[in-house]
Amino acid sequence: MTVTVLTHAVIYTGYECINEGYIRFDDKILAVGPMAEYRPQAGEEIKNLRGLTVIPGFIDVHAHGGYGFDAMDGDADQIDKMATNMLEHEGVTTLFATTMTQSVANIDQAMRGVGEAADRNPIIQGVHLEGPFINVNFKGAQPEEYIHVPDAELVKKWKKLSGGRVKLITYAPEKPGAREFEDALIAMDIVPSVGHSNATREDMLNSKASHVTHLYNAQREFKHREPGVTGHAMLEPQIYAELIADGFHIVPDMLKLAFRVKGADRIELVTDSMRSKGMPEGESELGGQKVYVKDKQARLADGTLAGSVLMYKDAFKNAINFMGASVADAVKMSSVNQATEFHLEHKGSLEVGKDADINVLTPELDLTATYSFGQYHETIND
Repeated sequence: MTVTVLTHAVIYTGYECINEGYIRFDDKILAVGPMAEYRPQAGEEIKNLRGLTVIPGFIDVHAHGGYGFDAMDGDADQIDKMATNMLEHEGVTTLFATTMTQSVANIDQAMRGVGEAADRNPIIQGVHLEGPFINVNFKGAQPEEYIHVPDAELVKKWKKLSGGRVKLITYAPEKPGAREFEDALIAMDIVPSVGHSNATREDMLNSKASHVTHLYNAQREFKHREPGVTGHAMLEPQIYAELIADGFHIVPDMLKLAFRVKGADRIELVTDSMRSKGMPEGESELGGQKVYVKDKQARLADGTLAGSVLMYKDAFKNAINFMGASVADAVKMSSVNQATEFHLEHKGSLEVGKDADINVLTPELDLTATYSFGQYHETIND
């Protein structure tokens, strides 16, 4: 494989900023440092990126679909194409394909499809099961008829069908049997995440949930006499919290509040994107339900927000514009934290030995190119 060197770039490694640096890689990162330390080597391909910024590839741990495809379709070819589109349009170099509350048979098929797709496409590094173990009162766009009591045996089956790739489960910790369910998840190295939940602060203090699915959305909100799920996430510094930074699911001021309280080290930007991302506006589908997309918002017929059409590259910029985050902060929230929480040892930062997953940004922080395992992809802008 050709050795590539990107030179004269501003490089955010995830842990430091190198104002004029270089990064050398094949499929892995071979060296990174200031230009003063760069020594050319025979046979390497040099690209001068003066004026551009280099950051780690994005990690999205909550994305259902996009570009006409959805993980719940259970079709390996389509899931493969979905992941590739997220790479080429958005700079997502690591994806947790995300399911939703559906019949057991449909989730079985989704697990088979994701597992097969992941065997051929290493961008897919995990599965996020969003449901079916949720609370009907906060079901959001999840179909009520398929909501299920917590069942560790089902999870064991789904993990096996996916090839061991289930990394994260969204569930309601207030449901009967949730404590035993959490213990089973942790024993399977699966992160328990509270979401679509009516849990109180007291419920959460008794829970082992260490992650919050789409903070603020589809959960008991915080009030002056009951902190709820959202308040608990704000109060507990060790908990990781997802944010859908599209300005619709959460207005910019509330994004800024979460950032000021939680800080960059415990927030993970997600898209929660659905099939219609990257597609023309109009009618679409989510879990067998009609969805209508207009003005960058996806809603059910009753007006309920139904996932998003957010592109990750826009979530990254919105973190800076809406939340007041620095580029270094945004890198933590888009790459470093996900790799740390889910023990993705070869991902999340630009360090020697890590996978060469690299995004290149313009001076305006627009995505212009992505390297995935060292392979170049020019960004597709529709």
